[in-house]
Amino acid sequence: MKLNQTGNRSISLTAALRQLCLAVAAIALVACSTSKEGTKDAFADDEPPGTLYNEGLAYLNAGKLSDAVKSFDEVDRQHPYSEWARKALIMSAFASYRRGRYDDTIETAKRYLSLYPGSPDAAYAQFLIGSSYFKQIPDVTRDQQSTRRAMASLQEIIDRYPDSEYAADAQQKLVVARDQLAGKEMQIGRYYLERREYLAAINRFRVVATDYQDTRHIEEALERLTEAHMALGLAGEAQTAAAVLGHNFPDSPWYQDAYELLRSGGLEPRENKGSWISKLFVGSKTG
Repeated sequence: MKLNQTGNRSISLTAALRQLCLAVAAIALVACSTSKEGTKDAFADDEPPGTLYNEGLAYLNAGKLSDAVKSFDEVDRQHPYSEWARKALIMSAFASYRRGRYDDTIETAKRYLSLYPGSPDAAYAQFLIGSSYFKQIPDVTRDQQSTRRAMASLQEIIDRYPDSEYAADAQQKLVVARDQLAGKEMQIGRYYLERREYLAAINRFRVVATDYQDTRHIEEALERLTEAHMALGLAGEAQTAAAVLGHNFPDSPWYQDAYELLRSGGLEPRENKGSWISKLFVGSKTG
């Protein structure tokens, strides 16, 4: 079609253009609702990594932990494998830990270790993993999988980074985690003892005596072994358990209970060196 000399388009051309504009507007509306492709945002320059990183620090200091994580993650997204990305990744893990998002912390810290295993912050990343599992340790009545994961992660700090500033803290947490597992065994053992399932109870208390002698539960475990063996008529094992308890913890109230229990049956604590109980404590005060 042609323009006339006055510059006016024909009615048919105007109508066609109107339909075309409506169609283009409809397509643009759909595109904007699903994608930024072709928009100004799609062609925006990446922000400098230092700007994003400092923004994350500012959010962190202001207590805006969610925004801090987003800023640190944006450094990694826009500038992957850079030194800024490395620093931002460990800060993202730290901010997630501060938020109490322990699964996110573990995931981010593990990614950090996979990308930068020899970096100066590798020990801290491992510490964040172990501490996150530690924070999720449940009470003794529940499954202790998180406790075992915490122990494995904390032990890795001690083994791989023994000279790091996190090793001592990891060791303290490890003591608590071991005590928790011992407590779980005691909880199950007491359950069996109350049900008069003495062999099952002995097996649980034996785990404590074998694997967790350095926990606070060992005194009760030896007393419970005395009790369970007495119930089965195994006087020699009962006497040995009480004797080992008395030799190692003479002032323990648990020893007083074991002693009175034996006396009620006309027995005295007496150690049988051939007993499995005695053999477990070779090198201790009983040796």
